[in-house]
Amino acid sequence: MSWAVGKLVFLILRPGNLLVLLALAGLVQAWRGRRAGLAVATAAIGAIALVTVLPVGLWLTRPLETRFPLAHALPERVDGVVVLGGGVALELFAGNGRPDFEDAGDRYLALLELARRYPEAKVLFTGGTGRIEGAPVAEADVIAALWARHGLPAERLLLDRDARNTIENARNAKAIAAPARGETWLLVTSAKHMPRAVGCFRAVGFEIVPFPVDYRSGGPPAPLDDLRVSERLYELDEAVYEWYGLFYYWLLGHTRELFPGPLP
Repeated sequence: MSWAVGKLVFLILRPGNLLVLLALAGLVQAWRGRRAGLAVATAAIGAIALVTVLPVGLWLTRPLETRFPLAHALPERVDGVVVLGGGVALELFAGNGRPDFEDAGDRYLALLELARRYPEAKVLFTGGTGRIEGAPVAEADVIAALWARHGLPAERLLLDRDARNTIENARNAKAIAAPARGETWLLVTSAKHMPRAVGCFRAVGFEIVPFPVDYRSGGPPAPLDDLRVSERLYELDEAVYEWYGLFYYWLLGHTRELFPGPLP
């Protein structure tokens, strides 16, 4: 149940939701003649304006994405590649049978790239659905369809349809891969998610080589003529969610380090 509790708590603590709700609640109280309500509304609206003009979410994302360096030099030999789920458009696939992806689509470009670069390596995808309300299909079903569309051998692809969160990704991946001593396995996930993912894989005893993708904070922020409140609040939500996830996983003992980093 910890995965569901963690998600429900963040639904309440999500910064974008909190700021909007505080602004609305403050305006209602101000309309009723309460000065405190006006102060709350002013502070919340000011915070929204500040987050819209300044890339606060990207600033919070940057330390996460730079924790593990970009994989410029890859090992000469790789025994397997583990790709974590996320950003799969499950309803679209259920509706039209075509693999579609959302924000984390770079993970699946990397999956295909690495599968071709290391033709002898196994490729393990781990992802069911992390939604509390469930979903019509598992993420692994979408990846199986993507794999088949690209004509890759079915026997190379290992699938975990049950994992709902990162710690289950790590546990299930180790059980399925059964990595032998001395084997080299790459781990593919979004750069901002890599610290938590590495912490989980270390905790279950599955040593991997990080291959971060899906960077968000490397380039310049959007110019002032292209600012969107929803986008900036989304960036803030995503960054805070990952920092929250690091603390929550450490608190539960899913990771041994509060902010996992490269080994010395």
